[in-house]
Amino acid sequence: MRPHLMKSGAAIQINPLLEALLAGRLHDPFAYLGARMEHDGNLVRVFYPRAKNVWINIAGGFEPMARAHPDGIFEWRGATQPLMPYVLRVAEGSTTTPDETTYETYDAYAFLPQISDHDLYLFNEGHLRQAYRTLGSHAVEITGVAGVLFSVWAPNAVRVSVVGSFNGWDGRVHPMAVHGSSGVWELFIPGLPQDSLYKYEIRNRSGGILLKTDPYSTRYELRPNSAARTPDGHEMAWEDAGWMANRAAWDWLQAPLNIYEIHAGSWKRHPDGRFYCYRELAHHLIPYVREMGYTHIELLPISEHPLDESWGYQTTGYFAPTSRHGSPADFKFFVDACHRAGIGVILDWVPAHFPRDTFALSRFDGTALYEHEDPRKGLHQDWGTYIFNFGRNEVKSFLLSSAHYWLSEFHIDGLRVDAVASMLYLDYSRNPGEWLPNKYGGRENLEAIAFLRELNIMVHDEFPGALTLAEESTSWPGVSRPVYIGGLGFSMKWNMGWMNDTLSYMLEDPIHRRFHHDQLTFGQLYAYTENFVLPLSHDEIVHGKGSLLGKMPGDAWQKFANVRLLFTYQMTYPGKKLNFMGNEFAQGREWNAGRELDWDQLKYAQHRGVQAALRDLNHLYRNVPALYQLDFLSQGFAWIDCHDADNSVISYQRRACDGSFVLVILNFTPVPRIGYRIGVPAGRSYHEIFNSDSAYYGGSNLGNMGYIPATGRPWMGLPDSVVITLPPLAGIILSLDGPRSVTVLTDEI
Repeated sequence: MRPHLMKSGAAIQINPLLEALLAGRLHDPFAYLGARMEHDGNLVRVFYPRAKNVWINIAGGFEPMARAHPDGIFEWRGATQPLMPYVLRVAEGSTTTPDETTYETYDAYAFLPQISDHDLYLFNEGHLRQAYRTLGSHAVEITGVAGVLFSVWAPNAVRVSVVGSFNGWDGRVHPMAVHGSSGVWELFIPGLPQDSLYKYEIRNRSGGILLKTDPYSTRYELRPNSAARTPDGHEMAWEDAGWMANRAAWDWLQAPLNIYEIHAGSWKRHPDGRFYCYRELAHHLIPYVREMGYTHIELLPISEHPLDESWGYQTTGYFAPTSRHGSPADFKFFVDACHRAGIGVILDWVPAHFPRDTFALSRFDGTALYEHEDPRKGLHQDWGTYIFNFGRNEVKSFLLSSAHYWLSEFHIDGLRVDAVASMLYLDYSRNPGEWLPNKYGGRENLEAIAFLRELNIMVHDEFPGALTLAEESTSWPGVSRPVYIGGLGFSMKWNMGWMNDTLSYMLEDPIHRRFHHDQLTFGQLYAYTENFVLPLSHDEIVHGKGSLLGKMPGDAWQKFANVRLLFTYQMTYPGKKLNFMGNEFAQGREWNAGRELDWDQLKYAQHRGVQAALRDLNHLYRNVPALYQLDFLSQGFAWIDCHDADNSVISYQRRACDGSFVLVILNFTPVPRIGYRIGVPAGRSYHEIFNSDSAYYGGSNLGNMGYIPATGRPWMGLPDSVVITLPPLAGIILSLDGPRSVTVLTDEI
């Protein structure tokens, strides 16, 4: 530290606070800057390093402030206390030229801190579920003065400043004040324009300078840049009140749920490769989803992220829709348009890990703040990312607030939580010696479990009808069971076992499928232990795994027939449904996020046939209660025959609450089964309401035309039977003949 400054031959004693300010080390700016009483009167001190002159408004007139230091410290002393907040007139420019710019502004250090002790208490306790309303940047008025209030959590920082083009990115100009031991820093900057770029400059305890984007920002500049943006003031008038009211009363347990999973950046693109914006996506996607009969859209993460190739799973902005596709107002427009069209929106949300990008959460204040210090707990070896410290209260407030934000501000209808298994187990993808046990010596991550339970309680309590879906790949018990009986509290769980068994089976040449019959039947042993979703997701058609079509054995005809058969199986098996984009028309190549889907393949009849088959299955599913009403209860399913391994045929009933039912018969070989007898629960005529081998879908058009009469012969333990023609590599659905016909698609949630 310099003890003094020599000027004009005289030694001027330097205030240590001044020295700290000029060196960018001032911990408490209000201790030196702003207005205060001195023994001989009133003092106002400001710091404008680019100013030639500064005046202060005193009693209706501007008085010059004395330059107290050549680096830009100006002071005013007087007997009259200035009216708070006081106005400054600042003339900026070079000291060597006459050119200057003069403007008037309020002093940032004339405003008292705004964050309440109550909010700080809740934040530090892990219970501030709307922390996005407190931290981050907010356009506010204080004593009638408009500006932006900034706040950030950095408990181990020596100094935190707001920097941007408005202050020349100079961390000395706008240092923030810390709220005691809370670790929360705050500063109100008056007159700051909307949509200003900013970051936080943080001096850590070792003297290093970090430049960090705002973790709570709701807007960021376009990648590869990473600055946050102040609020732009654009609000949208929601028109989805009817949808939200219906959702609150929605019995999702007994409702159809059919999800179209999409990646917003590669569903469709402009001819020149540009992304669709959220409004364009609404214009093109919503009619397609309605036509196809899906009930919901699930978006791969659209939270801000720096790398396109991460598909959004390496999130850096947990409160911001990515600027790749537009503004938050644009995304609200998209969700509102979906709701008005009768379509729900689910967001893929990633609390399991975050990337190590230095501009974001990583070592935020120079220490392991959001993550664990010990890599045995804090580093994902598979993905090279950090693991959140779920046991830290402020991290809980951050993540719970993120979930709350999407559900509250954007009316999101559900959160699909990624990589839940990696959160539950301390030894996830680790060898012995590479992980630390919990306090009981076990492998369970107790803090993550507690967090997930709190998350699900919050969502279901505060957002009636909103869903939480877990991608959980192990046999952890009670993932979709209520917290009060020991479960994790999710609404539903992805049935990864069904997906893996089914795809493994379909990969087999039909001549060998008889030896793998149990892969079709085993799932019923656990089908009702959870509320399951049956996914055919993006993870199964990337990284060399091939597309659904590419997985199928046989010649071209058999490949397409197998895909249609797979969809028939998925749409009639117990559980809610999910398909990734491109599956619906059997895209030939595996998904590439760097380009749009191969929509040109729809000029070929076989691809159009698959699309038509799934479209009809989707509509049939929505309108036949037996296919969805008792998805999660054993009463909704009964085998007719699960033992015909030699023919690779399975048959089963699906039932509704009112006793209505449909029969499903699936032939997993290319051999037609003529005169195939199955048992039926009622001795009446039956009607074939779906056949995946229809010529309309590109099949051989073998099936059962018109009525199928019961024979009066008991079979398979059932009171009657029918004799049917079972087409090759195909599934058929039979219903009782009569008034229970398929109705038109409705818009009801």
